[in-house]
Parts: sequence; structure tokens; C-alpha cells
Amino acid sequence: MSLPILATFHGLTAIHYFYSMYYDLYVIGEYPKEVKELFGGTPVNDEYQLPLKGREVFLTYWNLILQAIYFTVCLVNDFFGTNEVSPRSIPIIRKLKDYMLAAFAFPVALNVGVTFWTLMAIDRELVFPKALDAVFPGWLNHVMHTNIVIFMLLEICTSFRQYPSRKNGLAGLGFFMACYLVWLHIIRHFGGIWVYPVLEVLNLPQRIIFFVVSLGFSVGLYLLGEFFNSLIWTKELKQLKTGVTSKKLK
Repeated sequence: MSLPILATFHGLTAIHYFYSMYYDLYVIGEYPKEVKELFGGTPVNDEYQLPLKGREVFLTYWNLILQAIYFTVCLVNDFFGTNEVSPRSIPIIRKLKDYMLAAFAFPVALNVGVTFWTLMAIDRELVFPKALDAVFPGWLNHVMHTNIVIFMLLEICTSFRQYPSRKNGLAGLGFFMACYLVWLHIIRHFGGIWVYPVLEVLNLPQRIIFFVVSLGFSVGLYLLGEFFNSLIWTKELKQLKTGVTSKKLK
């Protein structure tokens, strides 16, 4: 894909994520109290005030911020880095872009999208109670849970990247998911609620299984991204490998 088209795609995608966050925080603003309590959006204990009006308790919002940052990094790379398959020297911004997609942007986006719509199909009250329909527009729901998958698939198909070693990539993903897991328990300890209603109906052993399965699912999505990338860019990766081998022989 040509640089102007690629830069336009990255720029518009980043803008639409940032605008969605602005709309949620400043146009919708505070959710009604009954919606907060039903959805578990913020702790009911007023002693603890969370930033971003409590939205950051959700993995969905962590992912939305992550996607906005990632596509901004892509845009900076378009102008100040490179999208070439085998440049003479790889800029730091390009290395950051490649690592972010592999370890964070792709697996977390698909995790959020697939998990959300699966639970919606089973019982929407577990993830998106009907009471939210009155204050949360449908298009914003799709930005947070549908577009993240669509634009990530477009990104992996339209610009080349070299995946990090599996060890380094999974280490980054594991750290990200561990941070969110710790955050969930901090909210539970100080706020007295589980952010997601589904966790309320599970006992301790079931929650442990739930978290282990979620982590395993994330690892599976990382491997899917790695496979998908190698499938789409087979020719370029062979070219890159051949070039590296030639340099070593010389």
C-alpha cells in the first residue's frame, strides 16, 4: 500500500479512537447511578475516586487507549520511520510499532472483541446490560468492540512487520494481562465489586479457571497473529530471512 494511503488509514483510525474516548468522557459524561451500580462501572465507595470517570476499570477501555496509541505510533512511523521490508537500519519507532502489534494491539483487540460478542450472545446482562442502551449509543459500542477487530485485521494485512521472538512477545502480553488482573483485584478490594458481573456468579475455583482460560486464550490469539502475519507476508519474510543469511555468510 502506498505511503499516503497508509498514513491516511493510520491517521483516521487514531482520530476515530480518540474521538470515541472524548465522546464517552465528555458528551456522555457520568452514567446515571443506577447504571453504574448495575454495570459495576465504578466502585460505589465515594472514598476512592478513579480517573477517566471510572472507565479505566474495563479491559475494553484499556484496549481503546492502546489502539489509539498504537495507530498514532503507526502514523509517526509513516513519516519518520519506515515500512520497508528490510531497511538498512531499523528506526526505534518501527521496532516499537512492530512489537506493539505483536505483543499488545492484535491479541488484546481480538480478545476484547471475541469475548464481548460471545458473552453478548450468551447473556448480554453479563457484559452490557440493557440499561446502558439509554445512555450509550450503538456506534460507540461498535467502535469499542467491533472496529477494534476490523481495523486490526486491516492493519496486519496492509503494512509489513517483523514479529519479535515468541519469548519476548509473550512476555509483553503476559505482563499486560497480569497488570489488568491485578487491577481487577484492586478494584474488588477497595471498591467492593467485581467489574464484570460474570465474576460475581463464580466461586473462587471457578474464577481461577476463568482467569487461566482467559490467559490461555490470549496466548492463542498471539500465536494466531503470528501465524496470520507469516501467512500474509510469506514472500517478504523469506526475502528478509534470505537477506539476513547472506549478510551472515559475508
